[in-house]
Amino acid sequence: MATEQKPADIATPADAAPLDQILLADTEYWQDGPPHELFARMRRECPVHWTSKFSEFPDEAGFWSVTTAEDVHEVSRDWRTYSSEIGGMTALKNAILPLELQQAMFIGMDPPKHDRLKALFQGGFTPKRIAAHEERIRAITREVLDHLEGRDQCDLVTDVAQPVVARVIGSFMGIPPEDDKMWADLMNSTLAAADPDLNPEGIEGVETEVLPKIFASCQKLIAERRANPTDDLTSVLVHAEIDGERLEEHEIVMGFFLLMAAGNDSTKATYCSGMRALMEDQEQRQLVLDDPTLIPDAVEEALRMFPAFAHFGRTTTRDTEIHGQQINAGEKVVMWYPSSNRDDTRYENPNVFDLRRKAEHQAFGAGGRHFCLGTALARLELKILIEETLARYPRIRIAGRPRYVESPFANQLKTLPVTLNTSRHETGGTATI
Repeated sequence: MATEQKPADIATPADAAPLDQILLADTEYWQDGPPHELFARMRRECPVHWTSKFSEFPDEAGFWSVTTAEDVHEVSRDWRTYSSEIGGMTALKNAILPLELQQAMFIGMDPPKHDRLKALFQGGFTPKRIAAHEERIRAITREVLDHLEGRDQCDLVTDVAQPVVARVIGSFMGIPPEDDKMWADLMNSTLAAADPDLNPEGIEGVETEVLPKIFASCQKLIAERRANPTDDLTSVLVHAEIDGERLEEHEIVMGFFLLMAAGNDSTKATYCSGMRALMEDQEQRQLVLDDPTLIPDAVEEALRMFPAFAHFGRTTTRDTEIHGQQINAGEKVVMWYPSSNRDDTRYENPNVFDLRRKAEHQAFGAGGRHFCLGTALARLELKILIEETLARYPRIRIAGRPRYVESPFANQLKTLPVTLNTSRHETGGTATI
């Protein structure tokens, strides 16, 4: 029987605190992944919730949270009312990534420029075009798993997921394999800026060290592609024209950053959490071991339960109303996907991992202009990673406490220690998801 994935039944500050005192983006609520019990309470009592400030970023304004699937769907599809451009595309406007840099990525633009820039890449990310990469992605995955030969244990995050996704997106971007780790570290430091393990230099270090290194390293690639055009995505950015004009250099860098960050973090996040769910539920794992054609269903359920990015933000262009709540023009509205994907008005037993439910989800967004460009690639990578991992290690078990990234944005594990096929270590794992 599918088992419920939920936090330990212990008291937290959110259990008793009035909701109007909850500062949802504070890291105290994100130490062990998304605060699912708090989100459930918000959906019941205050589905559109006001966070008055950021404790870590006092110069940032507060924001509205939308927590139900219906409200996230509404905000996602109305770009005229809810802009990605004027106030940034996360809960933060200037901290970590300044607004100017957010606006240089097509995810931080509104139509028509968003549509024109995104269209440059859409042809390369269709399901048919992505399917042509299956053999290469499978070879990358098998090569990474080959490096585990002779080992009893490994960490699925750092030993499997990270090197696979880094090489896959690196091959699309034209990055040499020897640079994969450098770029992965830079992406991790930026997206998980508040996590002391992934970004030991702290949030200030993103501005003073990480972003300058990203720009300097990317500018070398830009110069190379200008001199010698190729067929990789970096070259597409360098030679792109919008309305007859080439992109400015910071737009090329941030376009490169967007593709690299999404490629490095999205699949890694969902693969690791999905594998954790299968390891913690023997019935679900046995279903896919007995019938590997069910793995795409496991992928979709993992995407529902464990969306790689916890939120994106919009800024209102006019006074509006959501779920009966008045919102003024110029205020930030944040869509929380770990909440909308477990909305119990849409999903029966939403905290249960059940690959047989075949439910729609909002892991790639909830439709509209900003629906994820890389959905076909993510699904293919996830399918191959789970297939190859379970084919080689059908008795894989959790071997220690998984740890989450401390972030209200990057919804992912940073460690997932496992025992492979050695039977004497098959003690299982009890850490919760």
